Amino acid sequence: MKPTLVLAIVGTSMLAGTAGFSQDASAEDILATLKGVAPASILQNATLVQVTAEGMKTVREGSNGWTCMKPGTNPMCADAGGVEFMHALMSKGEAPQKLGFIYMLLGDEGVSNTDPFATEKTADNNWIATGPHVMIVGAEAKSLLKGYPREAAADAERPYVMWAGTPYEHLMLNTE
Repeated sequence: MKPTLVLAIVGTSMLAGTAGFSQDASAEDILATLKGVAPASILQNATLVQVTAEGMKTVREGSNGWTCMKPGTNPMCADAGGVEFMHALMSKGEAPQKLGFIYMLLGDEGVSNTDPFATEKTADNNWIATGPHVMIVGAEAKSLLKGYPREAAADAERPYVMWAGTPYEHLMLNTE
């Protein structure tokens, strides 16, 4: 994966407060921090991206089409479609048509379930923290959303549609 594309994945809001890695973090340091974010067989051969307050860089090129990183406090591994989705989201661009998959098996610290661009919890943005989960993203995933809850105040312990009604709506599947 090209470093410039990876750099575009994470907007400045996700880099704010990054305590991530020092500029000289090794692939082993990054792997240790990402342990458990995705199945070991994916993480083992994924492209590893170092995220610091200064930006991002590819530390190791992978061979399996997956990219793993820890932007802010929410580590993730994404396939090419997932990377494309994250790029569109962070650049406020057009949501991709391609199906994508994102592992977040270490969970997240929360995000608005109604506003894809919210950077902090407010009284009315339905902040939700989800434990270990996977995300199925992209316009091709929309056919999978039928029948899943679309409520703003979602139950994070059950499958639900995040950001329902926006171009970035996607399926959240708790793995616990």
